[in-house]
Amino acid sequence: MELAHVLTVVQVVIIAGVIWVFYRSFIANTQSEKLVRGLLGLAGLWVASFALSAVGLGLLAMFLHWTALFLSISLIVVFQPELRKFMALMGNIQGWRRVLRSGGVRSKDTKGLDAIVSAVEYMSAKKTGALIVFTSSLDESAIDKKGVAIDAKISTELLLTIFFDKTPLHDGAVIIENGRIAYAGAILPLSQNNLNWKYGTRHRAGLGLSEVSGAVVLVVSEESGDISIAEKGKFTKFDDMKKLRAKVEKILNK
Repeated sequence: MELAHVLTVVQVVIIAGVIWVFYRSFIANTQSEKLVRGLLGLAGLWVASFALSAVGLGLLAMFLHWTALFLSISLIVVFQPELRKFMALMGNIQGWRRVLRSGGVRSKDTKGLDAIVSAVEYMSAKKTGALIVFTSSLDESAIDKKGVAIDAKISTELLLTIFFDKTPLHDGAVIIENGRIAYAGAILPLSQNNLNWKYGTRHRAGLGLSEVSGAVVLVVSEESGDISIAEKGKFTKFDDMKKLRAKVEKILNK
């Protein structure tokens, strides 16, 4: 095999690898996955139309061509919210820069972990509703409104103050990024899925963000005090604080 052919194969493998890593990291198990599958299906129709035209099956080629064109327009209409979030993700250049610069091993955030678990345990016992988002800068494009910038160290006292039901920010979400409380009072996209009657707006918001991004959302129920974590469009309930601590530690240090 000639050197040029070898280099071409290597480049194709590298490109395929980059696309696969991006898909697994940011697209898989989110609402955008449906959009990507639709785009792949359209690409298949376009390729098939050109292939049929090349072998002389012009009528079938024209049929597939116009079908692909019609579906392209339909895709834009049907998946408009997902397309908007996907394009915002791709256009978040600053976020990509911060992720690339922050590559490497992170030190374990024990103080922040202790503060979060302590606050969540207290709020669960007192049935204080809470919504805590663990996110990267790339996931921020899926958040409708980030709320008020805080940029503070994580502390039990600050979390309890934010979610105290007499404060103006208690109904929104706290966003934790890079081991700090970045925002408070954030508005999250609501899930459109049919949820159990026991799940209210707070749970729907947490699940909604996990559906359209890689963010993980911790929810404390105001009605029952139950602690749940929404991840990749699914809820996991935590009754054991040791298991919750292990999960939060994994989230903070991944």
